[in-house]
Amino acid sequence: MALHLPFDNSYGRLPERFYTRLAPTPVAEPGLIAVNHALARDLDLDPHVLSSKDGVRALAGTQVPKGADPLAQVYAGHQFGGWSPQLGDGRAILLGEIIDIKGMRRDLQLKGSGPTPYSRTGDGRACVGPVIREYIVSEAMHALGIPTTRALAAVTTGENVYREQPLPGAVLTRVASSHIRVGTFQFFAARNDIEALRTLADHVMARHYPDSRSALELLDAIIAKHAKLIAQWMGVGFIHGVMNTDNTQVAGETMDYGPCAFMDIYHPGKVFSSIDHFGRYAYGRQPEIAAWNMAQFATSILPLIDSDQDEAVKKATESVHRFSEIYSGAWLSVFRSKLGLTKTEAGDADLIHGLLERMATAKADFTNTFHALSEGNAASQFPNREDFETWERLWLARRKREKASAMEQTSLMRRSNPAVIARNHRIEAVIKAANSGDYGPFIEIGRILAQPFNLASNDSVYAKAPKPDEEVQRTFCGT
Repeated sequence: MALHLPFDNSYGRLPERFYTRLAPTPVAEPGLIAVNHALARDLDLDPHVLSSKDGVRALAGTQVPKGADPLAQVYAGHQFGGWSPQLGDGRAILLGEIIDIKGMRRDLQLKGSGPTPYSRTGDGRACVGPVIREYIVSEAMHALGIPTTRALAAVTTGENVYREQPLPGAVLTRVASSHIRVGTFQFFAARNDIEALRTLADHVMARHYPDSRSALELLDAIIAKHAKLIAQWMGVGFIHGVMNTDNTQVAGETMDYGPCAFMDIYHPGKVFSSIDHFGRYAYGRQPEIAAWNMAQFATSILPLIDSDQDEAVKKATESVHRFSEIYSGAWLSVFRSKLGLTKTEAGDADLIHGLLERMATAKADFTNTFHALSEGNAASQFPNREDFETWERLWLARRKREKASAMEQTSLMRRSNPAVIARNHRIEAVIKAANSGDYGPFIEIGRILAQPFNLASNDSVYAKAPKPDEEVQRTFCGT
């Protein structure tokens, strides 16, 4: 009996050149890894039904739910700065859209669901490892309060996927506000399809930015969303790893957790991605790259901004240049909170950079240093205690000028500085166990990361930085 889900598929009502309709490829033997019960309830879905035999078959792509309108979306994009005019969902199928309990429209997408016309010789499949990684990290980001796609479920396929070696296959059910990307606009702009651009812009405004009444207002809204998002990434030491325009979602959520990572030792030039040979997407370059991506989006919608191209370029340029100002304000807000500061002073940026520079010199752990500040023992993170204490005196003097009490400042810091993050070496250990069919560590790390600001004594092992022989230096794209 086919599973029935309450779909309402607006993207499928767009013109057919926006996608290719096709069903997921059935798999040999679907098996359940996990269903995200809390997210299922938010979507007004029954997690027990999703965990049933029919539910698992639907989550694996073997049985299409009633009401679904499965399709693969087309898009283009800049990948590491190089233009790719034809991309698209090469291993993902959008099942459809659901209205959640708050009245918000959410995409349900199967990732690893088989080949599509956009697979570019790929097999369209996913391994257990990348599915586990995206599930863990996307849910960890959600728990940190950072806009992100979500993981509703992970299932095995009963089939091997061949990369450098045979690995167990899996499918992730990803939930997003939408899967519309900067690259979606670029696809139609490259073809000078103004009608499609206008249709897409109208769809995005109605769906995500109802207060926007023009393409320029849409551009401004998306720029503001992304400037604030990147500031949040920086505040937790997150490195996306592959900030291509086809991975830049217009709704302002973090998406596509491939070679991503949270920093252990702080360094602004830190790179994890195995394919980022020149540091394009290093931690400290993420604001610059996000602004560049916004410039590509602005370029793609120039015909919608003004019929006079020179005037359109002028207006779009002014909007893109505001990214830096919005980002700087958001970054200061994020890091002020991490230091327990609520009021604004002119020297705050210097104070923050002073700490970060000392952290880089000391090779201090990013997360543990800020958490230790909350607990009053940050000096332990610095071999040169005298250098840290010089900065600390400036910080304590700054705190005395706050209206908030010391207790209120500490409370703010504890709400802003996680005790645990999804550390690379922990994720790798979970993946190793999962590849052997043991999902216990996956369930356990999910439980802990769901409350990143609360650290029970028996969870303290997850807060520890990796030992030198445990450090993960490179992360990989799931393809």
